[in-house]
Amino acid sequence: MTNSPKGKFITVEGIEGVGKSTNIESMRYFLDDKNIECIVTREPGGTDLGEDIRELLLGHKHGAMSSDCELLLMFASRAQHLAQVIAPAIEKGQWVICDRFTDATYAYQGGGRGIADKHIALLEKWVHGDRQPDLTFLLDTDVATGMARVHKRGAADRFESEAAAFFERVRNKYLERATSKPSRITVVDAGQALSQVKADIRQRLNEFVAHTQL
Repeated sequence: MTNSPKGKFITVEGIEGVGKSTNIESMRYFLDDKNIECIVTREPGGTDLGEDIRELLLGHKHGAMSSDCELLLMFASRAQHLAQVIAPAIEKGQWVICDRFTDATYAYQGGGRGIADKHIALLEKWVHGDRQPDLTFLLDTDVATGMARVHKRGAADRFESEAAAFFERVRNKYLERATSKPSRITVVDAGQALSQVKADIRQRLNEFVAHTQL
């Protein structure tokens, strides 16, 4: 397999139950077929240290975690992830598909927890500066549909245990960001049949790949 001439950074966002994992796998196969070397990773996590932080964030052991502590842990994991995985892969010409990134922080810790955007932006600038995803897919569906899917998966983690109102705020913040960054963020209706969701993603991804090869 040959490397792409220039590595790209693709992120996949959305509330719980929108099918990120399934569609990320489909995206990886799509890029494989295009002979584009890619890696798949996730946030929080992606490194040994990041996965330990993920356990702290998603587990119920520290249910009384403050919003500021949660925010700082998210960026601590992200700093290690960028340094150890994301930046080196892109520099080598690999494409990176990441399950959530900083848009999720604006949505969950900003929209959901109520932390001001200016505080998140300060950490964003510190941790990754001008590095932003080249393309973001926002898989969007209504909260009731998403949570119904989550409840079929088994025990809920600390975030999944939040009330519907929390996820309404998260979803609204995601859509607000998509509206403000239309060239980067593509909104995909995740309430459709899975085959159509995959088709919509493939169409946009094909356009993106074609553009990068010009």
